[in-house]
Amino acid sequence: MSNTRGPISQFIEKNYLHFNAAALMDAAKGYETHLAEGGKMMVTLAGAMSTAELGISLAEMIRQDKIAIISCTGANLEEDIMNLVAHSHYKRVPHYRDLSPTDEWELLENHYNRVTDTCIPEEEAFRRLQKHIHKIWKDADDNGERYFPHEYMYKILLSGELKQYYEIDPKNSWMLAAAEKNLPIVVPGWEDSTMGNIFASYVIKGQIKATTMKSGIEYMAWLADWYVKNSEGKGVGFFQIGGGIAGDFPICVVPMLYQDMEMENIPFWSYFCQISDSTTSYGSYSGAVPNEKITWGKLDINTPKFIVESDATIVAPLIFAWLLKQ
Repeated sequence: MSNTRGPISQFIEKNYLHFNAAALMDAAKGYETHLAEGGKMMVTLAGAMSTAELGISLAEMIRQDKIAIISCTGANLEEDIMNLVAHSHYKRVPHYRDLSPTDEWELLENHYNRVTDTCIPEEEAFRRLQKHIHKIWKDADDNGERYFPHEYMYKILLSGELKQYYEIDPKNSWMLAAAEKNLPIVVPGWEDSTMGNIFASYVIKGQIKATTMKSGIEYMAWLADWYVKNSEGKGVGFFQIGGGIAGDFPICVVPMLYQDMEMENIPFWSYFCQISDSTTSYGSYSGAVPNEKITWGKLDINTPKFIVESDATIVAPLIFAWLLKQ
């Protein structure tokens, strides 16, 4: 056991020897080997990982160049910033399993939106962000400019306008860390988010043109170009937290380049790990074992493949702790 590692890593190495625990350890060491051999890593974020405050470890991963690119849902894109500006107004409901429909209605009337045991404060989080983001959208619209969803978020973070609202240590915001590095991000299905809904309302009202926001197809075209430029040598690994579109969308860039662009020498993803509590079931993509992805032209026979069937809010910070030698 290496003494250069911190207590978390030493604990994992000593105790995580079998079953899911061993899968966690293997995946972490595989990620580390991939980087050590010159590889790059894409991390994908599904579910409510930002509300789970994964930023505490993810931001440091970004700062230490352990991540080359992120794919995330629109919810994860915005909820990290919401936590940054409205943290003290969040409400925890440990007894959420006991809530009646009347209790849920009461939360709604008090402007709380619940995610399992955590309630996001609508006024402080959504509306506080809305007035600033609207100006950036409108300015771009007026000037005939177009940007991706994450680029607008980067602009607002880097402008410093939100500093007056910060309620957590900004080093724990992964979006702020990403903005400061101008980290590549793809946000498939961004429309399915609070800010996406708000943007749609401005379009419906005729206040902003829909084309002011770059589309998912443009994200895929941009990702294709990025992948071609970054997949030489050891290649790009794929570290998937959860399932869903955050992972399904970007992983398809490889078969798209191979089959549709006829780039027959395009490398497969060179590492794969998924953390998910979605188990294998009939017709499920999220719970499918990694080998199924070979048939879709995403992974090679020899791609190192790991799956940790567990809660990502528990597993991901531990793997990140190993990579950060904590």
